[in-house]
Amino acid sequence: MIPYSRQSISDEDINEVVRVLQSSHLTQGKEVELFEEAICEYIGSKFAITFNSATSALLAAYAVSDIEPDDEIITTPISFVATSNMFVALGAKPIWCDVKLDGNIDERFIERLITPRTKAIVPVDFAGKPVEIAKINEIAKKHNLLVIQDSSHAFGSSIDGKKIGTFADMTIFSFHAIKPLTTGEGGCVVTDNEEFAKRLRLFRSHGIVKKQLWNSDMVMLGHNFRLTEFAAALGRSQLKRLDNFLHVRDEIAHYYDERFQGNKLFSTIKLENNTTSSRHLYPIILIPALQCPKEDIFTELQERGLGVQVHYKPIYQNSYYIEKFGETRLLVSDDFYRSELSIPCHQEMSMDDAKFVADTFLEVIEKYSYRGCSF
Repeated sequence: MIPYSRQSISDEDINEVVRVLQSSHLTQGKEVELFEEAICEYIGSKFAITFNSATSALLAAYAVSDIEPDDEIITTPISFVATSNMFVALGAKPIWCDVKLDGNIDERFIERLITPRTKAIVPVDFAGKPVEIAKINEIAKKHNLLVIQDSSHAFGSSIDGKKIGTFADMTIFSFHAIKPLTTGEGGCVVTDNEEFAKRLRLFRSHGIVKKQLWNSDMVMLGHNFRLTEFAAALGRSQLKRLDNFLHVRDEIAHYYDERFQGNKLFSTIKLENNTTSSRHLYPIILIPALQCPKEDIFTELQERGLGVQVHYKPIYQNSYYIEKFGETRLLVSDDFYRSELSIPCHQEMSMDDAKFVADTFLEVIEKYSYRGCSF
């Protein structure tokens, strides 16, 4: 089966990990610092603080922003639950903003959701396509709000030649195994704010500062969210090949764009001319007439060797959120969930693989187009 995304591990990656495994330090050595420096150089940010997961990175970013109980955070429901889970864990309340047809937050609705309790706006670059961050920043500045950009899908994406990670107060990236760049698990926060960077480093390592010799002092509440040395070595090795990874993903995505152009049974997500995408996902948006049998379409595609997935069930539809915050319905978010399928698009695929995916997908969709459904 061709998965919708997967890692690419080279001999050089393996050698770098083995080198660190055979060294004196598996944690708290120099590798993490070197990886963070490489991230800053690639992104163009002043500070990068790595964590053992993007979830930890999100919690850290929210915590150092002094998000407190009863604060309100405006965010999108079309994301993995960690985006909101981590500020809910601090007692804050999610204020759901509907999305556009590309899965990104609809910035036109943000301002009407702002109240005296609003603390931050948390947009998500769905599938790797950048959000309208300039407009979001403009709203945030007007209302004195933080922008914490969850760019877990978008490491390497850009706007007008500037990498995502240089626009928000803090930006979170994921290095999970299915992301274009992986450390196995892992994530980071990038920022140009020195105070945030200082507090983030404290938060990930028990809130402790080292003083002299054996003496240390815990100056704030923190956790052990450190990235290991061998994970950092893997990440730094991967970073050398990231642009090639993104090039392959983009080639496959452009091939799909050409094969699927003008299809009346589904649409694809288009990029603006001034943006690039990491292409973490290649989403397909089915027309309403195909929404009823989506489970059947999903199953048949998997049976035919396509590891398709759905991204995502709106977070507010999860039982925990219903019980804690009540029922929510957003028109486009609900429709997006009913319509979206992600098909394989990653650097381990060949163009023959991409042709097989496109041929199979078109054959299955055409088959189901003849099956009527009612609402």
